[in-house]
Formats: sequence, structure tokens, C-alpha cells
Amino acid sequence: MHAKDLDALRRHMLAEISAETVHVSGLMGKTALDERVMMAMGKVPRHEFVPIELRPYAYANIPLPIGFNKTISQPFIVALMTDLLDIRSDDIVLEIGTGLGYQAAILAELARKVYSVEIIEELGQQAKQRLRRRGYTNVALKIANGYHGWSEHAPFDKVILTAAPDLVPPPLIHQLKNGGKMVVPAGLPEAQELILVNKDDNGRVTMREILQVRFSQLEEAEPS
Repeated sequence: MHAKDLDALRRHMLAEISAETVHVSGLMGKTALDERVMMAMGKVPRHEFVPIELRPYAYANIPLPIGFNKTISQPFIVALMTDLLDIRSDDIVLEIGTGLGYQAAILAELARKVYSVEIIEELGQQAKQRLRRRGYTNVALKIANGYHGWSEHAPFDKVILTAAPDLVPPPLIHQLKNGGKMVVPAGLPEAQELILVNKDDNGRVTMREILQVRFSQLEEAEPS
């Protein structure tokens, strides 16, 4: 596809994100997403983070399969979750579920450093190549069970999960800084909610349900 065509598709994607934001504004409490988030969504070439045979659909506002029964989330959900985190330019962010690296690229546009954990080695290696090709030097990636987070680099200013646990994993709450935020889809497969977790300056945790979602399941911790 020509660059001009891709630019047009990307602009259409941004328009759809804006329209859907207005549609759910009652649940979110705002009618527009942060301008920095929208700029990042407009800048990152989503077609470079999907399987090559799905590139014609890269800017459609739908989730797309990336193999291993995993998906890249629809653009609106990526934008919404990023917006809810309220990322600042000096933030250190933990992402659980790298996939092919699209959400990590969006985060890398906004934060100082992104630590991303992917359980499937082949996806993680592909993500590493795709991110390196785009010049994202502020993303570190490891292959592991994301339920446990990445304790060596904790605490994190922000945490985001792109796979859904039944309940918010305690290790990730522990690794979230006081004053930090986490966005996580959680619940049983047919009843998932997108949850915003806030940890105040004293370490007290509150959770707010934003809207119903459907994500692939997060691999839970092995019983000890």
C-alpha cells in the first residue's frame, strides 16, 4: 500500500476513535482523549505491528489475530487504556502481554521507559524486531509469565495488562508505585471489565470499572 493510502486510513482510524470516545463518554466521564495519546496513535504505523497478510485491515477499528490465539486490540481500546494511565514523559511503565509490540510502541512515544513481558517466545522475538526496526530504544522486553511482573525494575509509575486475569494480580499491585495507576481487563471470560486501579500516596488501592471488554486470558501463576 502507498504511504498516501496508509495516511488516509490512519486519519480515518483517529476519527473512529474520537467518535467511539464520545459514544462511551458517560462511562468515561470525558468526551475526548488526551491530545498526546491521539498524536501517538496517529504516529505509530499500526500496519507494521500486524501479520503481513492482515496489513490491509491494520487501521480498521477491530481486534486482529496475531497467532497463538492472541490478538492485537482494536485501536479504540488501545487509545482508551493508554489515556486512562495518564502517562507522563518521565514515567516508567510496565506492560504485561507484548504481543507484536504495538501497545509498547504507543507507550514508548509517551513514557521514558517501557518494560514489557510476553509469555510466548515467538511473539516476543517478533515484537523485539518490529520495535527495533522503528527505533524504539526505550523498550525492554523479556519472555516470562507476566502474572509475576518484573520485580527487578519495580516499582513502576504505571502498569498496563493486555490480557485478562480473573482477578487483579497481587504481584502487580505490589510493584505499582504509590501514586501510580494500573489499567487491567479482569474477570471471567464472558464477564470482563476494564478496571482502573489507583494507588494513592499512602499505598491505599481503589478500583473503578470503566466498561465491559473481551480480552484473551492471562496465564495465571503456577500453584506452589
